[in-house]
Amino acid sequence: MPLLEENTLSQEHPPTLPVVIIGNGPSGICLSYLLSGYKPYLDTATVHPNPILYRKLQEATHLPITEQDMKYLSEGLEGRSRNPVAVLFDTLLHPNADFGYEFPPVLKWRRDKHQQIPHLVLGKGTPGGAWHAMEGSMLTVSLGIWMELPGVNYRDMTNGKRSDRATPEEISSYYKDYVKLKGLQKNFVDNTYVTSVQKLCRGHEQEGLENGQEDQRVVDGGNGHFEENGKECENNGGGGTLWEIRGYRQVQSDTHVPFSLFAENVVLATGASDSPVRLGVEGEDLPFVFHSISDLGLAVSQGKLDVNSDPVLVVGAGLSAADAVLCALNSNIRVLHVFRKNVDNPDLIFKQLPKTLYPEYHKVYNMMSSQTCSSISLFPDYTSFPEHCVVSFQSDMKCLLQGDNSLKAFKISMALVLIGTNPNLFFLKGQGQYLGQDPTRPISCKQNPIDINPYTFECTKEPGLFAMGPLVGDNFVRFLKGGALGITSCLLKRLKKRGKLISNGGNNFI
Repeated sequence: MPLLEENTLSQEHPPTLPVVIIGNGPSGICLSYLLSGYKPYLDTATVHPNPILYRKLQEATHLPITEQDMKYLSEGLEGRSRNPVAVLFDTLLHPNADFGYEFPPVLKWRRDKHQQIPHLVLGKGTPGGAWHAMEGSMLTVSLGIWMELPGVNYRDMTNGKRSDRATPEEISSYYKDYVKLKGLQKNFVDNTYVTSVQKLCRGHEQEGLENGQEDQRVVDGGNGHFEENGKECENNGGGGTLWEIRGYRQVQSDTHVPFSLFAENVVLATGASDSPVRLGVEGEDLPFVFHSISDLGLAVSQGKLDVNSDPVLVVGAGLSAADAVLCALNSNIRVLHVFRKNVDNPDLIFKQLPKTLYPEYHKVYNMMSSQTCSSISLFPDYTSFPEHCVVSFQSDMKCLLQGDNSLKAFKISMALVLIGTNPNLFFLKGQGQYLGQDPTRPISCKQNPIDINPYTFECTKEPGLFAMGPLVGDNFVRFLKGGALGITSCLLKRLKKRGKLISNGGNNFI
C-alpha cells in the first residue's frame, strides 16, 4: 500500500494528481481498474443477444469501448438503472441478466500501460468499503456473479462454492483480493479520512476568472501557492480548476497524520451508508435506541438479549429491517415490527424479489402480512404493526406507537430504527446539497441523487467533480460499474484533447 508519508504531506507544495477518488468500495475499485490502463474491447468470438447493440459494437471493434460514443451505444437500452451508461456496461458484462440468462461477457480486456491516468483512491478502511462492516452471516440481495468486477470471475475467486447469493464476508474478501490480483495496491491509501474538498483556480490569466463563491481560492501559476480572493474558475470542463483535498490518515489507533493534495478531478464514490436516517421523534437519542443492525448482533453475542428479554422493536419495512427481524427470531428474541406502509403496498421491496431466490425475506413478508396485533397468533414471538409510526421513546424503556386511530405503549429491551441511510458529504460546501437534482433538499440516493451528465457522470453544477454509485442512484454493484466506464471515457477523451494523456505508466504522486 502506498503511504502519504508525513514528510510528503508537510511539504510546502502538496502534490497534484489528475484524479483523486474518495471512497474505496466497489465503485472506487472499478474506476481504479479502468484508470490503470485496462481497456474493454468487443470480444469478436461472442455475439450479444441484442442485435441493434451488437451491430453498433461491430462498427468499431478496433476501438476500446472507452473511446467510443457512450450516448450512441446506450441509446434505446432498457434496464434497472436510470443512468444509460450503467445499463450499457451491465448488458456488456451480463447480457440479458434480467431475463434469467447467464451469458458470458462480450468484452475482452487489454492493458495499455501507456494510457494510465495517475490517481489515488482514499478510503476509511481496506478496499471493499462498507462491505467489511456488514453482518457476515447474511446473504446479498444480488447474485454473487452480479457483485463481481471486470476482469475477475467471482466464482473463480470463491472456488465456485456458491452458485447464487453470497455473504458479505465472501464479497469483501473478493474485493480486497481483486485489488491485489490486478496490481492496483499502489493507487489505494487505507485508513484515510477526508475532511475538506475545496475548489481552487489556477492563476493563469488566459484561463479566465469570474465572480463566484466567496470561499474559493486561486493557485498561483499552478505551482502550489494559493490565496483567498473570492473568485471562481470558469466552467471549462475542469481545465482551469484544481481541487484541494484535506484530511488525515490514521496510522495507529490514536495517531492522525494530516495530508493535503491537489487534484484536477475529484470523484465522489462514498456510497450511501454513512448517515442513518432518523425518525426525529422524542427519545431517539436514548441509549437503548440504535440505527444499525450490527448493534443487535453485538447485544446478542454479549448476552444482553435472550429469550427472557422484553421484545426488540424494529422500525422499517426494507431489507435491513427484515434482516433484524430474522436475526432476533433466530436468537429466540421476541419482535415488535413497526412500519408505515400497508402490507399490500406495491412499493414494498419484497414485492420485487422472487420467492424461490429469497425465501427468508418472503418469510418475513408473510409474517408482516398475517401476524398483526389484531390477528390470531401464528408466530408467538413476532407482532406486526403495519401503518403505524413511533411517537416517542421513553427513558423507562417504553415506546409509544400510533396507528389504527389509537396510541399503544410497549416495554422493550432495544429499538432498531432501520429506515434507510443517507450519504454524508460534510467535506463539501453546504454538505454538497447544491449538487442535487433538487438543490433545496439534502442529497438522498433515492429521493435526491446528485445531478450528473448521464454519459460522463460529471456533476452538472461543478465541472471537474464526478459522482458514481449510490450517490447517483445506482445502489447495486451491477450498475455502479457504469460510472467507472463513463468517467474513464470522459477523462481519457479530455486529456487526449488537451495533449496531456499520461504515458509514463507510473504514479509519481505516492
